Amino acid sequence: MKVLGINAIYHDPAAALVVDGRVVAAAEEERFSRRKHGKRPLPWSAWELPELSAAWCLAEAGISPDELDAVAYSFDPALMSTPEQSGLFDDGDVMRKMYAEKAPSFLAHALPGLAEEKVRYVQHHVAHAASAGLAAPESSNSVLVLDGRGEAHSHLAGRYVDGQLEVLAGQALPHSLGLLYEDLTDHLGFLRSSDEFKVMAMASFGKPRFVGELAQAVRATGDGGFRTEKVDFAEFAPRLRAGDEWTQDHADLAASVQQRLEDVLLDLVRWLHARTGDQVLTLAGGTALNCVANTRIAAEGPFDEVWVQPAAGDAGTALGGALHVARALGDVTQPMPGADLGRGWSDEEIEAVLVTASVDYERPRDVADTVAETLASNGIVAWFQGRSEFGPRALGHRSLLAHPGYEANLERMNDVKGREQFRPVAPMVLLERAPQIFSRGPIPSPYMLFVHDVAPEWRDRIPTVTHVDGTARIQTVDRADEPLVARMLECFERRTGLPIVVNTSLNTAGRPMVDDPRDALECFGSAPVDLLAIGPFVVRRPKATPRPA
Repeated sequence: MKVLGINAIYHDPAAALVVDGRVVAAAEEERFSRRKHGKRPLPWSAWELPELSAAWCLAEAGISPDELDAVAYSFDPALMSTPEQSGLFDDGDVMRKMYAEKAPSFLAHALPGLAEEKVRYVQHHVAHAASAGLAAPESSNSVLVLDGRGEAHSHLAGRYVDGQLEVLAGQALPHSLGLLYEDLTDHLGFLRSSDEFKVMAMASFGKPRFVGELAQAVRATGDGGFRTEKVDFAEFAPRLRAGDEWTQDHADLAASVQQRLEDVLLDLVRWLHARTGDQVLTLAGGTALNCVANTRIAAEGPFDEVWVQPAAGDAGTALGGALHVARALGDVTQPMPGADLGRGWSDEEIEAVLVTASVDYERPRDVADTVAETLASNGIVAWFQGRSEFGPRALGHRSLLAHPGYEANLERMNDVKGREQFRPVAPMVLLERAPQIFSRGPIPSPYMLFVHDVAPEWRDRIPTVTHVDGTARIQTVDRADEPLVARMLECFERRTGLPIVVNTSLNTAGRPMVDDPRDALECFGSAPVDLLAIGPFVVRRPKATPRPA
């Protein structure tokens, strides 16, 4: 069976392709259109489809639209309540529902040869659940989905047994942990449905001194659900506008909402485990990108193992919808092979781009060692290798790398990317070395979705990646999965004694992550980066010519 998955209704449009139960390709539209998040989650943008990523997925597999057995659309308008019934009073939902109902004809137009009747609607949170429960290594697991909203709910709790989903609970709108966090994001002067991770970073600078006041408004109900009453955040800290300076009150408010989120999530996790007794919990939905909350779930929750979908946000529903429909059509689905599901280029294709761009480049004997040499000299490296990542994290394929041993490098990296100075950067570390340096969070941690405590004796050695609260959001590197990255880390350790490098996404503020070689050259040309490692080639920053007096 050949099933194409589509996410389009709200934000982060994406496409994914599953063939005979195997994930072949998955990519977000932003990587092609170069528009951050693909589009804004506005009612009049609900018709926009991930046409470029869908076309690429089909081309990658050599499949034409007429050969598809089904297209999974990760939203079911038949389940959508009215603005009044949902309690959100969002009149834009009328437009969203109309566009979703017309999705089959829109898709048939975008993918010539596709028959409209092949389009199948998949409930939004079922698509989220499948992106975790069917993509995880263990086929039997409990699954928890939390995000802003679906058709009429904001939450799903259930379990997968041999690939079949049993739904155990769901929280009806307007109560939503994701929308609560979005409201706080907006109150703090950030962009909702985009910058929630900035709130999580800010929370580390605060103390949760407003938790008592928030406890009644944000609480679990003991039956697998929760309540999020309307909170006037201005009672705790004044509203900020974009670019305003935040105060300790703002950080304390962020810390307080973050803690209430974590506490309610733990209550939901414990309720779910009491019903299933499973060993493995899988997580999806935008809230599952909150790595601080994930760590508390792993450390304090009753499950032995927690697996989080690396594209846990709405983009992941394209993958989940495709897996769900493939199952319904009789395929036995396989776990996702990794997050590197996007575009890749051969050495010959990369060299052709370099030649066309008329840049000086070289092919060193060992690109990993050349990169390590630059990093050891405190240079910044743009790293472009293999297939691009599906999801918001750079995992060693489209990364900016730096030396972790210099405190000034945090400010330097944030300056390179043009972002706020309170934002942390993350370490990538050899898997076998991670337990000596990091604790509390799960290891292995290949998708950078948990935070770990940095051992006290290492904090001064790796200050760039040690956050203000003594934690780091690590990516562990298994040499069996990422041999080139592992070799680069080994070469760097040989020079510096540190088995760690700084790893942040290869982009600048407001831009999607670099995806193709032209993107890489544009980013390298506009940012103060010392070396571009692209496939087996390197491009060096030309030395500036002194201006005449």
